[in-house]
Amino acid sequence: MSQTDTIPTGTPQPPAPTGLSAEALYNKCNALARNLWWSWQPEVINLFRDLDPIRWRQLDHNPIALLAEFTPERLDMRASELVLFSRINHAFRRLKEYLSETATWGRTHAGVLGSKPVAYFSLEFGVHESVPVYSGGLGVLSGDHIKSASGLGVPLVAVGLFYDQGYFKQQLDMDGYQREEYLDTKVENLPMEPARGADGKPITIRIDTRNGPLLAKVWLMRVGRVNLYLLDCDVKENRPEDRELTSRLYGGDNRTRIRQELVAGVGGVRALRALGITPGVFHLNEGHSAFATLEGIRQFMVDSGMSFDDSLRQIARHTAFTTHTPVPAGHDRFDGGLIEEHLGPLRDSLGISFEQLMGLGRVEPQNEHEPFCMTVLGLKLSRRANAVSNLHGYVSRRMWAHLWPWRVEEEIPIGHITNGVHVQSWLSYQMEQLYDRHFPVNWERRMGEPEVWQGIHDVDPGELWETHNTLKNLLLAFVRRRVSRQCRRRGESDEAVEAARNMLDPNILTIGFARRFATYKRADLILRDMDRLVAMVTDPEHPLQIIFAGKAHPADEPGKQLIKRIANLRHDKRLAGRIAFVEDYDINVCRHLIQGVDVWMNNPRRPLEASGTSGQKAVLNGALNLSILDGWWAEAYDGSNGFAIGRGMQHVDTAKTDARDAEDLYRTLDEQVIPLYYDRDIDGLPQRWIKRMMNSISSLAWRFSADRMVADYVRTAYLPAAGGLSCEMDLH
Repeated sequence: MSQTDTIPTGTPQPPAPTGLSAEALYNKCNALARNLWWSWQPEVINLFRDLDPIRWRQLDHNPIALLAEFTPERLDMRASELVLFSRINHAFRRLKEYLSETATWGRTHAGVLGSKPVAYFSLEFGVHESVPVYSGGLGVLSGDHIKSASGLGVPLVAVGLFYDQGYFKQQLDMDGYQREEYLDTKVENLPMEPARGADGKPITIRIDTRNGPLLAKVWLMRVGRVNLYLLDCDVKENRPEDRELTSRLYGGDNRTRIRQELVAGVGGVRALRALGITPGVFHLNEGHSAFATLEGIRQFMVDSGMSFDDSLRQIARHTAFTTHTPVPAGHDRFDGGLIEEHLGPLRDSLGISFEQLMGLGRVEPQNEHEPFCMTVLGLKLSRRANAVSNLHGYVSRRMWAHLWPWRVEEEIPIGHITNGVHVQSWLSYQMEQLYDRHFPVNWERRMGEPEVWQGIHDVDPGELWETHNTLKNLLLAFVRRRVSRQCRRRGESDEAVEAARNMLDPNILTIGFARRFATYKRADLILRDMDRLVAMVTDPEHPLQIIFAGKAHPADEPGKQLIKRIANLRHDKRLAGRIAFVEDYDINVCRHLIQGVDVWMNNPRRPLEASGTSGQKAVLNGALNLSILDGWWAEAYDGSNGFAIGRGMQHVDTAKTDARDAEDLYRTLDEQVIPLYYDRDIDGLPQRWIKRMMNSISSLAWRFSADRMVADYVRTAYLPAAGGLSCEMDLH
């Protein structure tokens, strides 16, 4: 129990030294908590943490839930004890200045978007672990996108769904098998409020289907300067099954999925209309929200009196579409019955036949046996489409070449904008302080400039290494705490709990591997030759240790078996204390891992990693990437800024590809990674390793930031789509 729990509540306290009443102080803290701007401000995070460090951790770093446990008087007392008044005032003033600032990059470069904002659609948004409406990479990318749009001052609103049970909580049983648990999220503990129309009333939108209406209320969540609108079907007028429609992310069958996507797309556009927002650009982040284009056409027909065909051309001109997956199973497809059931009334409004509607979602419009594909709809109804890395661009053009049979593959109109990460969200506080000492003043406003990051070469190698080791020790403490808690929950012996508390060694080369446990990501590649792995892990002079984390989709049995195999390595006495699996991978676990490991390992089966961003997060904190030349790493690796597994080749025989990649992984570890890490000078510093860390930061951090990514979208997609400065995307 923290000391604050012993303070009587409701006892009148003297006014704060600043003259602020306890109520005013509480209101300022509450205002800070209700804009997610705080989530990438270390000083504000530390401010909330200091109020009660134990409860802060227990409440998943949720400031609203934390403040709910304080009365204004108790908060005033705690602030007095810790001398927090000036910090609270400073944070509140910074938020107000941030929101009112006009001299932004967007004001200078985004031009016409000021009156025609971007409407950014995504089925999930990963902004912070305390707001569980995301599952993994796609959601985190969406969160990073809108945070960078906020920082740059790009006029943008975001649209998604509110999942009151979110994605599942992962727990492993005694056998290491993944179990899913869904928890109800308390709306009162989230930074949300009902979105209201011009009349001040909460907005509810209606979508007619062949089997009755579907209603959704709209929530507003503030992410810095960006408004995020989340649609929620838990409306009393809905049927019981429809009230549960938006409860879980990626849950249910195909019928649930199409209804969710109907709400996100059609409902999202109607919500914007009810809010009085007229977008100049529709940006569809993956095909899930592609129905938005059909509603856009309907509204344009009503507003302009134009025909369906002319309205389609207008909407396509204003639509940008991003595809994320080169895996065929990752593209949603629906049969004609589901399409007619859910889009029939909208089709009637559009004045088109069932065959015409189905044709919009088919590669071959007249093929009655082909289902309706959301990605095909997105590609057909947008004039600017992009993949998320250079290699993924080539893969996507080949995958969808049949949509443009009259064009050679190189001229297929799908370009690429490589993903990036929101630097302030993933950069550790310790590394940020180091950068502040050595980088130019206000460097964080110039993160996209290569020159800014060259300051890392002026840092004393010992200082960089010491900072890294501080982060590594914090990571290992976190893993020990989490794994020992896992053991206690499963009712394991005191000896097992104690072993977990003492696992891992800060002096040993530490590799991190964390991502969704889809089989093509090959989490078990390093396990193909167990004798060889054991020899590496237990080498008396140059050992290594590995930390794993990740979830498998509830319906992905092979992925679950993969987790079980890796989790049960803890029972292998040869590997005792050197292999850890951390449950319930989320933004918080990811943050700890990418900030503290020595090496970030990624070994998907090329070319199935569209981009990947976790390795970009690791770069910011000095970790070195060890990766297959796929996704972003295929255009990032230069021979001196990390390590490559293989030479970017794959075999038509998957088994041969896996065997060859495993051999390349072992060889790279044996011949490059391990020797370089343990090569120390007289002061115990791995000088050549540190040099490679510096090369990684200076060559990659600026290129793979979300600020650069969003700026690319503005120049090559948003401005042309909104009718501004013409700047066509590079399609080659």
